[in-house]
Amino acid sequence: MLYMQKENRIRKLAKSNFHMKLFMLKNLPMAFLAGLQVTEIDYTQASVSVPYKCLNKNPFRSIYFAVLSMAAELTTGILAMAAIKDFSVPVSMLVFEMKASFQKKARTKITFKCNEGEKIMAAITRSIETGEGQTAEVTSTGYDTEGDVVAEFKFTWTFKPK
Repeated sequence: MLYMQKENRIRKLAKSNFHMKLFMLKNLPMAFLAGLQVTEIDYTQASVSVPYKCLNKNPFRSIYFAVLSMAAELTTGILAMAAIKDFSVPVSMLVFEMKASFQKKARTKITFKCNEGEKIMAAITRSIETGEGQTAEVTSTGYDTEGDVVAEFKFTWTFKPK
């Protein structure tokens, strides 16, 4: 059986704020400096928040779009990393394409949510079964503290067994 049904180290890491900060400091230093925080993760969804602070602002007094895209990408990327660890076969992953739309200025803490973990898992499963690269387009939506949609990002991930 290729798929292991137990809590893996990526989900455990993401659920520990301290350990996740150490991981980001080592592997994603800009995410660490921006203050990104994984607030929720399971098999199907993930949430990442980004604070509105001096370091993240642009001249228009809103959160810089690159900081928003980091947070959005992390919601999908952490789901993909965790899903890959559920298999005994090593799989490479890479962002192939990103599309973004912005509805409102980001002037408060923003929380991005992605609930398409099953789509990611299906693409990884297909790639292992076929031995060929597979893609999955997943969406991450950012909400402000009032619950309004601020931005929506669509990431196309590619997965291929090593």
